Amino acid sequence: MNTEVNISPVPMAPLCSTGEISAAIINATAADGWIFLDFSANGVTPDPNCFHRMMQVGAEQEAAMVYSDYRTATEAAVEPHPVIDCRPGAVRDDFDFGPLVAVSATTASRVLSGLPETKFAGFYALRLVLGREGRVVRVPEMLYTVDLTDRRTSGEKQFDYVNPRNREVQVEMERVCTLHLDALGALVEEPRLDVDLNAGEFPVEASVIIPVRNRERTVADAVRSALAQECDFPFNVIVIDNHSTDGTTDILRAIAQEDSRLVHLIPEATTLGIGGCWNYGVCHPACGRFAVQLDSDDIYKDPSTLRRIVAKFREEDCAMVIGSYELVDFEGNPLPPGLIDHREWTRANGANNALRINGLGAPRAFFTPLFRDILLPNVSYGEDYAMGLRLSRSYRIGRIYDSLYLCRRWEGNSDAALSVAKVNANNDYKDFIRTNELRARILHNRTHE
Repeated sequence: MNTEVNISPVPMAPLCSTGEISAAIINATAADGWIFLDFSANGVTPDPNCFHRMMQVGAEQEAAMVYSDYRTATEAAVEPHPVIDCRPGAVRDDFDFGPLVAVSATTASRVLSGLPETKFAGFYALRLVLGREGRVVRVPEMLYTVDLTDRRTSGEKQFDYVNPRNREVQVEMERVCTLHLDALGALVEEPRLDVDLNAGEFPVEASVIIPVRNRERTVADAVRSALAQECDFPFNVIVIDNHSTDGTTDILRAIAQEDSRLVHLIPEATTLGIGGCWNYGVCHPACGRFAVQLDSDDIYKDPSTLRRIVAKFREEDCAMVIGSYELVDFEGNPLPPGLIDHREWTRANGANNALRINGLGAPRAFFTPLFRDILLPNVSYGEDYAMGLRLSRSYRIGRIYDSLYLCRRWEGNSDAALSVAKVNANNDYKDFIRTNELRARILHNRTHE
């Protein structure tokens, strides 16, 4: 059976208004109860029975929306582009459904009148509502090919959502996401739990935590920028050397001999990811009252960073403090989009919007007793995001919007140019974290009604 000849997908811009998405669905000709939307720049090339297969799976699974794996074409080659399943907590607005989706005409028609008015988030609003009304189903088969229009690397794309030029779009996406969370019963609202920042005894007030493996080119710069902090309280720098095999260990030993504030740790376990290294360092007896992040290839902007972070804890009685950072090259020259300040965060709604965005910013700092109660997952991607979501569910998060940190982008960065498979794995893990947190928030709200 071939039903392709009478199906013509409706062309749509990825950022479209509620009116545009509604008009497209109302005016489209449904094929066996399904409407196809095409968000590509130049149209898709369907495989034989592509549309039939998507409708077939949609009907059999009683889905509200169906999408599939696909291929991307360049002048040089045609490459597979698998996507991932849409978990219940995958509320981020950059989820990759591919440029072709099938929408149940019946379900869409029923929910259109309830969509919020938007200029850019029409499809985002629709797909969230469809996910509440029914199932969003992925067909793990490559059913069509599309010309690849965005050829930037993963490292170039990852900061799009905090680019100041996209501010109006992001504010609208946040509003749509907040309405969705409210409909699910997952909103986090005031009041927040208080934190007794004077609880416990600690050897120092703050510890800079640096996990590292094989960063002989950068680790000395990171450590020295931490040791150069000017504070009116005692602090140390704890480096968790995760069994480096280059010259990193020797560099750290040499600096530790010069400055006793450097605590150089080599864990016995050889199975630790970044999260596990953080747990090892923060649970060490040398760790201070506040644990402050510094990656092994980055540096603090100036000697006031640590002092300002600790002051923010005290000013706002918060469980976590997050600063702002600048993107620079290895030599310190600015890179676009420059300052990443996450001004989308607000005290009233930051904890909710945190589920939509892909990160909370840097440098990140934690009140050590709470960190030790929760601990990070032993992974090397998304571990800090999991902690941020968990703390924001119950506690205040302090923000500093001035630049505190220089994030150096160079060829050695682990996220500079990831494969599709690796990007998918990273996104799927963060969607797992979101789903877990979403369900925890719903349960919390139900038990506290």
